[in-house]
Amino acid sequence: MFTLFDLFGREVAVQWGLYWVLQVLDQNAFRAFFAAVMAFFVVLALGRRTIRWLREKKIGDAGVTDAAALREIAYSKKDVPTMGGILIVGSILATTLTLANLSNFYVLLAIVVMLWLAVLGGFDDWLKLTAQTRGSGRQGLYGWEKLVFQFGLGVLVAYFAFNHGRLEPPADGAPAPALDGSMAHVLCLPFQKTYESGIGTVADGLWYLPMGLYIVLGVLMIAGLSNAVNITDGMDGLAAGCTATVSLGLLLLAAIAGTQGWAHYLLVPFVPQTDELAVVAGAMMGACLGFLWFNCSPAAVFMGDTGSLALGGLIGYIAMVVRQEIIVLAMCGIFLAEIGSVVLQVGYFKATKGKRIFLCAPYHHHLHRLGWPEPQVVTRLWIVTVLLVVLSLATLKLR
Repeated sequence: MFTLFDLFGREVAVQWGLYWVLQVLDQNAFRAFFAAVMAFFVVLALGRRTIRWLREKKIGDAGVTDAAALREIAYSKKDVPTMGGILIVGSILATTLTLANLSNFYVLLAIVVMLWLAVLGGFDDWLKLTAQTRGSGRQGLYGWEKLVFQFGLGVLVAYFAFNHGRLEPPADGAPAPALDGSMAHVLCLPFQKTYESGIGTVADGLWYLPMGLYIVLGVLMIAGLSNAVNITDGMDGLAAGCTATVSLGLLLLAAIAGTQGWAHYLLVPFVPQTDELAVVAGAMMGACLGFLWFNCSPAAVFMGDTGSLALGGLIGYIAMVVRQEIIVLAMCGIFLAEIGSVVLQVGYFKATKGKRIFLCAPYHHHLHRLGWPEPQVVTRLWIVTVLLVVLSLATLKLR
């Protein structure tokens, strides 16, 4: 294992006889939960000065929207600093570099996913915020431009993750897996046993994804959830609160998938080295909770595309690597409902030449138009997300 603690602190701790105090950092479970605490306080410590800097740079929401029904809401949030996603991404990055195993391939890929999408989202935010001063009137990146970079990232990441899964070490005493029979490539279906109960023998009837299907699924997870979280980010605290809850579920899934005893006990795929992603998920949870301190109603800062695209992409990436896409999608029910409402609304509007299914899309705005106050919408969708995460995790034992 190689962390910044190994680089700067371990030798000093040993020399001073203090290693007994810090040896707890060798335990993955401790580092995962400590990552949540550290990321939370990093955001808390840097939040006010970052918001002040964003205000000084006039990086504030323009308060405009193309939807007539939302103009009053958008105007009420005018000049609130956006691009606060740099707080979230910066905190996750700092925490991951400090506590995660930097020699772990999956951790390095997670950093690539997060930074790639954060830069993409930051550029989109910058175009929106400077549209008036540039005089071009262009409000951010076009949809197809975002998709090109999201799909490109998904293809590259899924390709390298698939090939790395071929190299995974076998279980204790077991022969090396065939190239098309690695647990890193298995399609984990609901209620299906990956191993025979209690003995750790691979169960019959498993489906192993070939590279092509694995890449397609990876692209859909990373790009789809990236856009889903982005669309959900429309009310104070909504995306941050839901993401923090889903991140806790991801922490547990990564810890289970990367620990052979737990994976065999719960009969889910054992994917070596993925337990380090629990540290990344913990950092994501802590960063979102810290951001929520400033983003809860009335919001002092918005995460913007800089944060939402990166968070959604990380969720999709971790789900893909730990082979739990279906369970994670169930956890992300609110995100899927939000993006689904937009797809349905736009499709129905075009097909019927002007008719609508919802009063307004995304769905959280539909609820608001029904008369629910914004804090009530946000709190109830948080509650639904907590229930979805708990129920999804409970299905792990139903096999």
